[in-house]
Amino acid sequence: MQKITASWLQSLEAFNNVPEDQLQWLLENSIDNVFEDGDFLMEPGEPMSGPHIMVEGSMRFFMMQSGFRREFVVVGPGNITGYLPFSRGKISKGYAQAIGHLQIRSFNTELIPEMIRNHYELTQALVNIMTTRVRDFTAYQQQNEKMMALGKLSAGLAHELNNPASAIVRDSLTLKKHLEQEPESIKAIFTMKIEPQQITDVTKLLFEILDDKNSTRLSLKQRTQREDQIIEWLEEHEIENSYDIAESFVDFSFTVETLEKFSEIIPGENLTHVLNWISDMLITEKMVRDIQESARRIAELVSSVKTFTHMDRAQDKQYADIHIGIRNTLTMLGYKIRKGNINVIEDFDETLPEVKALIGELNQVWTNLIDNAIDAMDANGKGTLTIKTRRDREFVEVFIVDDGPGVPADIQSLIFDPFFTTKEMGKGTGMGLEVVQRIVKQHRGSIKVKSEPGHTVFSVCFLIDG
Repeated sequence: MQKITASWLQSLEAFNNVPEDQLQWLLENSIDNVFEDGDFLMEPGEPMSGPHIMVEGSMRFFMMQSGFRREFVVVGPGNITGYLPFSRGKISKGYAQAIGHLQIRSFNTELIPEMIRNHYELTQALVNIMTTRVRDFTAYQQQNEKMMALGKLSAGLAHELNNPASAIVRDSLTLKKHLEQEPESIKAIFTMKIEPQQITDVTKLLFEILDDKNSTRLSLKQRTQREDQIIEWLEEHEIENSYDIAESFVDFSFTVETLEKFSEIIPGENLTHVLNWISDMLITEKMVRDIQESARRIAELVSSVKTFTHMDRAQDKQYADIHIGIRNTLTMLGYKIRKGNINVIEDFDETLPEVKALIGELNQVWTNLIDNAIDAMDANGKGTLTIKTRRDREFVEVFIVDDGPGVPADIQSLIFDPFFTTKEMGKGTGMGLEVVQRIVKQHRGSIKVKSEPGHTVFSVCFLIDG
């Protein structure tokens, strides 16, 4: 067993500036303890003891969550653990376990009040350790919760990204095959004898149709009627492939009147070649638009992830529109919302000013609250999620409302406690709402819950200029 002296203690970074007589007093009121590999030094529910000075070996700290062990930190020689002056945590919430042969020097916890009264530098050194420990644990906990929040979204994101990615592959292959077949229609165009002005008029009319933003979406019945009318007109004018090309014309809001305009520009036998060429152009345009839409969807999802994590911004408070974060969260949870047959109502006050906030952290708040609401409505097989925002003087308020079975009255006061969860094993860590509450407090705000069967409201209130 290693012999501990005041000089050895003073060699530790934590005790560099502590007078030797104070360290000697610490030693005189401490005892050596030895543990073997796997021994527990502390378990949940036991009173905190210490401080403990690590001399030899290592110690791991962990908690059990949903039947799984969640390890927080492993500490080695020279570290100080256990109860520290002014610490509010007096009861252990986790386990401390020896790794290999472990020697620690343990201080008599009952003498801490005397330490605070008579040994200022020693007390200050231990308080500095506690401050660092709280800061590091809080940072770890928030980062861990952010990763868990992203984990909740990953399955849905994979599905959301796979759909447009597959569509791009499918449409690009189809487009390639289509372009390989186009030379036949182009060959027919080249053999035609038409005037340059006719070509100009055809292309001008075609692009006017393609650029028209006011075309209305047809119902299935309207579409069928339109297609029948176009087929009838094409057959009357002896246009080849009338059944095949009618579909593409309807896709781009062509009418009989549109076809009449083309027939005025290109009368006679050349019209069949022009309309078939136009149909090929429309098919190409449709596939290009589908590819663009799929690419836009992927870009939107990637942008949502970046905004959610705020990984491309500085990690300090910035002014931003909170509705962007809420909508990005809904986008990222879109697959889960659709799967749960949930109707989303956005009741946003669009006149709200930008708020000064840690945007990435606020997005964790929206994700946890919305995800919990979706899970709550799962029991009904469907539901309505209402998100409302409003201004109350210098505060902004956000309400997340679901029509699930509600939070039982006897546990409403517990849901913000660390490690408390009502979810089944493997689905909840019990850290989500505790982290939510801590983030809201960082923004000088508050979070409350009101719940009854069929109506649960989480209300978040924080300063606009926080």
